[in-house]
Amino acid sequence: MNIAVNTRLLLAHRMEGVARYIYETTESMVLSHPEVQFHFLFDRPYDKKFIFADNVTPHVIGPPSRHPLLWYLWFERSLPAFFEKHDIDVFYSGDMYMSLRADVPTLMVSHDLNYLHYPEGLRWSHLKFYQKYMPLYHDAADHLITVSEATKIDVIDQYGIDPDKISVAYNAVPGGFSVLDNDTVVEVRNQHTQASPYFVYVGSLHPRKNVERLLTAYDLYRSRSGDNEVIKLVIFGRKAWKADTIFKTYDNLRYREDVIFLSNDDVSVHKIMGAASALCYISLFEGFGIPILEAYSSGIPVITSNVSSMPEVAGDGAILVDPHNITEIAQAMHSVVTDDLLRQELVINGQNQLPQFSWKESADIIFDRLVKTSKKS
Repeated sequence: MNIAVNTRLLLAHRMEGVARYIYETTESMVLSHPEVQFHFLFDRPYDKKFIFADNVTPHVIGPPSRHPLLWYLWFERSLPAFFEKHDIDVFYSGDMYMSLRADVPTLMVSHDLNYLHYPEGLRWSHLKFYQKYMPLYHDAADHLITVSEATKIDVIDQYGIDPDKISVAYNAVPGGFSVLDNDTVVEVRNQHTQASPYFVYVGSLHPRKNVERLLTAYDLYRSRSGDNEVIKLVIFGRKAWKADTIFKTYDNLRYREDVIFLSNDDVSVHKIMGAASALCYISLFEGFGIPILEAYSSGIPVITSNVSSMPEVAGDGAILVDPHNITEIAQAMHSVVTDDLLRQELVINGQNQLPQFSWKESADIIFDRLVKTSKKS
């Protein structure tokens, strides 16, 4: 069987949510099925580390697709031409895009419908593209994979998709996250927070991630606790679109000197997560929420939102809060710092939640659907 895979987001320097999902599930399928030929479709020169085994044939297909017009050209012109020249049985597209013109069965992954719920967080050109093509893609795909039950329900509600057309294959934990020994925790804190314990946020700096309210809630928490609980706040991630308002909020904080912005250029996410006192992940909307599992693997408690997929992922391992309620967020910060029994319970419950999420299991679900969807089924 010949499987074409959309690998255009596999970029060595930027392996976040969607790219990580594509990487992990595809690598597992490639290594588990040496009898299958995988055609990896890149839109620019690729890193050889993404060619997982001898049963992968890489192809570079232009144009580089990082703008709505170029998305259209790549998916509706370049891919159909490629499929015509190769005996492709099925197309696996893990980034929520597909070709409407290609005469090849397609399995598409739907990660979230945030463009419908928070359109103000997107560039005008991107939003218009999503508004036109996302309903068409979901309707045209031969089968859909969603990364959570919450996203599945959202897809059914928003697009009227038959539930039988959708399978759920979860995200899981990227490699490298583990409970740090005490010496490493001390080393990380000495290097980045002047030896102080800290809350951590991990993710992009984007309006949907709700970092502004996190900053405001942290200021409220500190104003109530004073010097009795000197816990700093680390914001770890890259600047995304509309990040300026985050820094305007930061500039007005009373305790801004105890807020530290870091990125992968400063320290690895594995260390900054593992040395934290708790993860604060209070996004307004998520299709999944991988940092929750990263925190569980690191043995730290979690504060997260009570909306969309986050309760599903968190289970009993997190304090769930209304992401719009600054007072509630601040109270959760106080509780997770001062209540040792609560902290221990959250950590144990979080680690018990982890076995529900497996890249291998998700890859097996995807491969099974690819076989059933292919021309040879």
